[in-house]
Amino acid sequence: MASKDVLEELRETILNSMPPKAMVTAVEFEGPEIAVYSKNPQILIDNEDFVKELVHKIRKRIVLRSDPSIRIDPVEAESTIKTIVPEDAETTSIYFDHNLGEVIIEAKKPGLVIGRNGVTLKEIAGKVLWRPVVVRTPPLESKTVSQIRSILQNESELRKKILRKIGERIHRPPILKTDFIRVTALGGFREVGRTSILLQTIESNVLIDCGVNVGSTLQPFPRLDMPEFELDKLDAVIITHSHLDHSGFVPFLYKYGYEGPVYCTTATLNLMTLLQLDYIDVATREGNLLPYSPKDVKKMVLHTIPLEYGEVTDIAPDIRLTLHNAGHILGSSIVHLHIGDGLYNLAYTGDFKFGQSRLLEQANYNFPRLETLIIESTYGAPNDIMPAKKDTEASLVEVLKNTISRGGKCLIPVLAVGRAQEIILVIEEFMRRGVIPTAPVYIDGMISEATAIHTTHPEYLNAELREKIFHYGHNPFLAEYFVQVDNMNERTDIVSGDPCIILATSGMLQGGPSVEYFRLLADDPKNSLIFVSYQVEGTLGRRVQKGLKDIPMKNRDGKIEMVNVKMQVHTIEGFSGHSDRRQILSFIQKIRPKPERILTCHGENSKCANLASYIHRTYRIETRAPANLESIRLK
Repeated sequence: MASKDVLEELRETILNSMPPKAMVTAVEFEGPEIAVYSKNPQILIDNEDFVKELVHKIRKRIVLRSDPSIRIDPVEAESTIKTIVPEDAETTSIYFDHNLGEVIIEAKKPGLVIGRNGVTLKEIAGKVLWRPVVVRTPPLESKTVSQIRSILQNESELRKKILRKIGERIHRPPILKTDFIRVTALGGFREVGRTSILLQTIESNVLIDCGVNVGSTLQPFPRLDMPEFELDKLDAVIITHSHLDHSGFVPFLYKYGYEGPVYCTTATLNLMTLLQLDYIDVATREGNLLPYSPKDVKKMVLHTIPLEYGEVTDIAPDIRLTLHNAGHILGSSIVHLHIGDGLYNLAYTGDFKFGQSRLLEQANYNFPRLETLIIESTYGAPNDIMPAKKDTEASLVEVLKNTISRGGKCLIPVLAVGRAQEIILVIEEFMRRGVIPTAPVYIDGMISEATAIHTTHPEYLNAELREKIFHYGHNPFLAEYFVQVDNMNERTDIVSGDPCIILATSGMLQGGPSVEYFRLLADDPKNSLIFVSYQVEGTLGRRVQKGLKDIPMKNRDGKIEMVNVKMQVHTIEGFSGHSDRRQILSFIQKIRPKPERILTCHGENSKCANLASYIHRTYRIETRAPANLESIRLK
């Protein structure tokens, strides 16, 4: 049976189940969803229980759309929407997707557009007969979010064709019954960087993460040259989060002909697009090999299907995906895969934090079923115990106070996504309370753009921070202390100016403005360099952290000069978005249900092996610490 026959069968089932008054005109694949077009969609909107029963019956997600012939003229529809939506919602934009029959309403307060229990949305849908989609207007303007929304709007016809093609592949009838599951380590096993896992069944091939190792020139990319990996057989790519070591190589797949979907959260899509474009920009400036172009990033955007936490989605004939909060960075996910008809369940933590931070809630640990868990081991060694959050913040505050008091400048190299926002929240609170002397906090690199994306997605932030923003009208990211550096020529003035704090990318002194600030500040003992991120082996940050004092570096003219490190170098652990040893073991103790097997990854060789060994001895669970290029049969 071909996918077209499957669609015909679904169409027949849906038509036979629908009330005649619904006047269904078309049933189409739309990625993992089934789009039902109707000349009387209101009857279906008003009968939600009926639609839920149909979803349960066909075991597919359904999206309701109005037939093009009944949609109200966009000019009239926009006028009607403005009379329905309260002014307090502060609507900033309304535009129409004619291919999908959607009206996208952008507002500063999207909750008021939705209304209590969705009542306002239902009224809009009923009166204009376009399917309303509500998005948030960022308090800080994000060029990346605007760019992505523009691509999806301008290429809506192409996007519809892509979704239809993806849907045909997802819903194809299985040829053979799934009776085996295998995972192959393509990168990020017994190492940190270039994470990639290939999951295979007799029917499907799924790639989980596809990253780059920014600290390596010898082995920067995942081993896609393995015979197990065949691009034309790939059904789906799942990205746990946006950091380049997990998402940085995805556009390469599209460069060489991949036409399938990428699944991730909306926040991850926005952030990884930002980081990938910056990766290209940095590689261009440094004269390095470009593995892909901005056109390939655009292809990825058009093929990406965003998912919310807890949303169960078919991604292949025999695989269902659910994303859960990982607590690592904005939009980061634990991947749960239900394979076969109840045959097997796999969860992969990606990078995760089993403890609440200032920014995010702790990682989810409840799953419907679970046989194998793949878990990160970044801080998996016995001595990888981080100090309490209170002590960590106190250590940072002390270094900042002392440095500013002696007339120095504090350079904090940070990852633009996650760590930067955590540090911003700490500095804002203690400077507002007068604990840290008031001084300008310069933000350089992609941090402001990444922070703008954070403000676009407050639904991913922890409850305390959301309460502060929405109910008390206090957005820490907008504090007056923070000064965006827009021009590289400003850096010389900052370095020669008054005491200050500088947050700059990259977090490992591996390219980006942090490297220039380090070069300019290193020879003054009044200054401080504060590492708050993991420093990957091979990076400049790792070498400085280990005590290297004399470093050859290029100046702005491209000439090599020796930099003598006299500034104070501090490493403050505890800000990490990763779980430490205690949190990893606590997660394993609390996870429900208990897995039968645990595989360790994303850690130095000894840490992956040690953690696997300890888990086996302590919990009597089968464990392995696979190496790259190993394949393991799970079932």
